[in-house]
Amino acid sequence: MTDAAAPTSPDLAFRDKWPSLAILIVCEVAAMATWFATTASLSAIRAQWALSPFQEALLTSSVQAGFVAGTLVSALLSLADRLNLKWLFSLSALVAAGANLVILGFEPTHPVVPLMRFLTGMCMAGVYPVGMKLAGTWAKGDLGLLIGMLVAALTLGSASPHALAGLGGVDWRTPVAGAAVGALVAGLLIHLAKIGPHHAKAPPLRLSNALEAFRRPALRLANLGYFGHMWELYAMWAWIGAFFAASFAARYGDAPPFDPRFATFAVVASGALGALGGGFAADRFGRTLVTSLSMAVSGCCALLIGFLFGASPLVLMPLALLWGVSVISDSAQFSASVTELSDRHLVGTMLTVQTCVGFLLTLLSIHLMPYAVETLSWRYAFALLAIGPFLGVLAMLRLRARPEARAMAGGRR
Repeated sequence: MTDAAAPTSPDLAFRDKWPSLAILIVCEVAAMATWFATTASLSAIRAQWALSPFQEALLTSSVQAGFVAGTLVSALLSLADRLNLKWLFSLSALVAAGANLVILGFEPTHPVVPLMRFLTGMCMAGVYPVGMKLAGTWAKGDLGLLIGMLVAALTLGSASPHALAGLGGVDWRTPVAGAAVGALVAGLLIHLAKIGPHHAKAPPLRLSNALEAFRRPALRLANLGYFGHMWELYAMWAWIGAFFAASFAARYGDAPPFDPRFATFAVVASGALGALGGGFAADRFGRTLVTSLSMAVSGCCALLIGFLFGASPLVLMPLALLWGVSVISDSAQFSASVTELSDRHLVGTMLTVQTCVGFLLTLLSIHLMPYAVETLSWRYAFALLAIGPFLGVLAMLRLRARPEARAMAGGRR
């Protein structure tokens, strides 16, 4: 099953581009809501059930483990390059919707729940990298911005559960049911989007296709930059809320001036501006420049923010917001770099490999953080995350020096 012919007329492509991208963004966020559903439900679940630390972590990590498994299978079989993109997206979203509906029939402590979360994660392998490839089929000098728009929308989706939790009084089933409905709508609505003119024919099936991500030096360096970025990103998103809660409690006790969960929402949501700004800048000034600068800034934030533990929010929040913007401003540009550096026939597979390994690393850094807090305290724990972006800067500067980098951002590298 391969994709239907893409439009070739420039007038037709121009007319269909932005409506199709708007549909894609809506579908991507609606389908990925199934990933964020448990985060929105955790506060309500804790209020009704006594969860062990392992059970609580499993509700979150099982979906990421499923995503790693799904992307691994997809990469080995080159599914994102061999199957009809819209049907792959649609089927993945519909199965994710079904998995979340099944969750509603069980208590959150039941073993079926993490199993369905794992299945949801597997389905997201047919949504997230596939959505980036669909956006790339419409790119013409604006690839960084197009993928940045997707990442910005998903960043807002990641932030929204924190605001919802801060409001309180929400039954744990409500976000799960809402996410299931969103994924169902996405699975149907995606068929109204069109595929852009820059879409290559399907490659022959070779399990070794996935290894191209590491065989080719330029691709390898772009991926190493992404891996450094991912080491920091999800661990920061996962633990900045706990940091705020502990910091506010240390300064104000039980009467903080505002709910730390709203501070968490503000910091994570600010990344949407970073993703859009990073995409706009990278298309004009170069991907290696923007990614290196973003990682240098976010790495410095990771090193410094612990020294403001217990400080006034007037001092703490500006640095935290800078971290929130810079930690995601480069994310889409690694995907754009891989898209531009890859064989056109293997773009979907290369994006899938990149996200597979990147999210595998997030499992390690997320679970490392509580041990770092216990051993080093909040003052130094986040400093461990700075290792990733600083190594990522080295990888992207090495990529900048290679001749292949001229293929990126219209020669702006």
